[in-house]
Amino acid sequence: MSATEIDFYQLLEVERTADDKTLKSAYRKLAMKYHPDKNPGCKDSEARFKAISVAYDCLKDPQKRAAYDRYGHAAFQNGGPGGGPGGDFGDIGDIFESIFGQAFGGGARQQARRGADLRYDMEITLEDAFHGKKTEITIEVSQGCEPCHGSGAEPGTGARRCAMCGGHGKVRAQQGFFMVERTCPTCHGRGEVIEKPCRACGGEGRVDKPQQLEIDIPPGVDSGTRIRLSGKGEAGPFGAPPGDLYIFLHVKRHDVFEREGTTVLTRVPITFTTAALGGSIEIPGVDGERLSLDIPAGIQSGKQLRKRGAGMPVLQGRGRGDLVIEISVETPTRLTARQKEILRELQETETGDECPGSKGFFERIKDAWTGITD
Repeated sequence: MSATEIDFYQLLEVERTADDKTLKSAYRKLAMKYHPDKNPGCKDSEARFKAISVAYDCLKDPQKRAAYDRYGHAAFQNGGPGGGPGGDFGDIGDIFESIFGQAFGGGARQQARRGADLRYDMEITLEDAFHGKKTEITIEVSQGCEPCHGSGAEPGTGARRCAMCGGHGKVRAQQGFFMVERTCPTCHGRGEVIEKPCRACGGEGRVDKPQQLEIDIPPGVDSGTRIRLSGKGEAGPFGAPPGDLYIFLHVKRHDVFEREGTTVLTRVPITFTTAALGGSIEIPGVDGERLSLDIPAGIQSGKQLRKRGAGMPVLQGRGRGDLVIEISVETPTRLTARQKEILRELQETETGDECPGSKGFFERIKDAWTGITD
C-alpha cells in the first residue's frame, strides 16, 4: 500500500467506531509522545507528529470523517469522490513517506541491505582484564568480492535496468481506490538485473574467507563487556556497506581472586598464633605486586580487611577499586610434642575471659539448662 493510503484510524491507534472524546484523547497522547520539543533533532518524531495532526484534523470534522469513512484517501484527492483540492492533505504522502520510508511506497529503488552484524566470544584471564591486552583473532567472514568489486557482475560486464519495474525496484497494481505496491519479483528490489553473474562469487558480490583482526582490550573490562569493530562484520550484498563485529568478553575464573565490579576479593588463611598476637603478612595483589597486610591482635575468622585502591581499574576512567581480604584462622593439625606441651600450659592458665564469645555462649547454655531443670 502506498504512503498516502495509511489508515487514519490505525495512525491514531483507535477503532473506526471511536467517538470524539476517544479521538481527542488518543491524539493528545500521541502528540505529547512525538512532539518535536520532546524529541529534539529527531526527524522521524517530527514527521509522525505532523502525520497524526493531519489524521486528527480530518477525523474531528464530521463532514471530512464521513467522506473519509466512505471513500478513504480518495475523498481528498483532486477529482476524487469528495471533490475539490486536497487542501491540508496535499502533502500527506510526503509526511508518511518520511515516517515509513520505502515500506509504504516512495518510487526510489530499494537500497541494498547492509551486511549482518557478527558476534565473537573471547575468553581472557583476570590479569588480561587488569592490564589490558592487544591480541589478534582470525574469523571466517563474507567479504567483498575482489574480481567484481562487490557488484556481482562478471568483470567487464554490468547490470541493466530491470524491464519488469523500469528500474524502480517495485511494481504497482490498482485495487479499487488503493494502489498496492510490492517488491519487484524479477530484480528483488534492486532495480537492476545482472546478465552475467561473477563466477568468483556467483553474483552475490561477496565471498567467505578468513579475516585477521587486531583486538585492543582496554584495562578494567569485565565479563559481558562488548567491543564493537565498525565495518568488520559481514559484507553487504552487491557492494552494500558491511555490518559490525561485536567482541563479547568472558573473564576466566581465577584461582585466588573473585571479582565484583572493580572490587577484588580473596580469602587468606593465617595461623592461630598470628590471629591471637597480631602481625604482618604479605599477600599477592591482582596486579602481581606483593602487598603488606597488618593483622590486628585477636582477629576472628570471617573478618574482612580492605586495601584501598588495590582492586581493578575503572574501565575508561581513573583510579582503581579495593581489594577485600577475608581472614580465615587455621587450626593447626600437626603439632610436635613440645608445641602440645606449650598449648596445655596455656590451657591451664585460661580463665575464659580470653575468648568472650565462647564464655558468653556457654553461659547462655547454662541458663537454658537451669530453666529446663527448674
